[in-house]
Amino acid sequence: MAGITYKDSGVDVDAGDELVERIKPFAARTRIPEVLSGVGGFAGLCGLPTGMKDPVLVSGTDGVGTKLKLAFLADRHDTVGIDLVAMCVNDVVTTGARPLFFLDYFATGKLDVARTASVIQGIAKGCEDAGCALLGGETAELPGFYAPGEYDLAGFSVGVVERSAIIDGKRVASGDAVIGVASSGLHSNGYSLVRKVLLDHAKLALDSTPEGLGEPLVDALLRPTRIYARAVRALLDATIDIRALSHITGGGLPGNIPRVLPDDLGVAIDASKWARPAIFELVQRLGGVSEAEMRRAFNLGLGLVVVVPQSDASRAVDALNGAGERASIIGRVIETPGVEFEDRVQFASAV
Repeated sequence: MAGITYKDSGVDVDAGDELVERIKPFAARTRIPEVLSGVGGFAGLCGLPTGMKDPVLVSGTDGVGTKLKLAFLADRHDTVGIDLVAMCVNDVVTTGARPLFFLDYFATGKLDVARTASVIQGIAKGCEDAGCALLGGETAELPGFYAPGEYDLAGFSVGVVERSAIIDGKRVASGDAVIGVASSGLHSNGYSLVRKVLLDHAKLALDSTPEGLGEPLVDALLRPTRIYARAVRALLDATIDIRALSHITGGGLPGNIPRVLPDDLGVAIDASKWARPAIFELVQRLGGVSEAEMRRAFNLGLGLVVVVPQSDASRAVDALNGAGERASIIGRVIETPGVEFEDRVQFASAV
């Protein structure tokens, strides 16, 4: 009588080995000159770029959150990997850093090689967009830990910047221009509220095209987070005096812009200066969500905010638009002594 095997307990080592072989070509396409090792070893090796005088490493980690629930429902897994890279890399580039490499962690109850390969192919695509290497990762098969067909993702990004070139917001001054860079939609925040409103309350089908949306709901919900590494590089290459960069994630504009400003400064912004994607209007209308709640939960159409001197504002917008972004001047920095954190972002009709 044969004894119980590891596979009998729910862990398929052979499937894991097959996955490693399938993802090697994806990782190879992300290779950069600084990488010293390939996927499959115990650890990834990456050198620092040559010619730097005082390099500082910059790191960021994040996940995709409950947006994964939509991927499970739709059985579409090719974009959430891009979200994973974006959520980490977009934080790293706010310091002016060049992203160097990315590591992922994928955990599931039972490994589906094709589905997992699709996720990791998306991660590799995100790394290509960010200009960084997919240096390695971990795939964990945890029987009984996750619901059938579900998985979780986490990621970790490392970049590098010259100490003298770190962007930290300390030089922001009253009167500086505030530039908004368009998001691709929801990105990867607010999905618990989105699911509550659109799926639980309004009972919308993922394959439906709700009035005013102009596309199937699933396409709007699974559109990946935009990666801003090339946009920031375009600003740096144009020698723009970038004084602060804010990645607009959970907490929206009020919860993120003040994180990169001196304590006594805030911003006055005009929401009519950028387009709000239709998915936000759908959530607000069907859920009766207040404008204040929308501002706290979502990016509302802006994924990155840039602060520059007024003298650099037009050139910065041109550089961003030339890099394929949609950017516009949305406001200015103002003095806000003694004002509470989120109240330092003030919405006005004329700024």
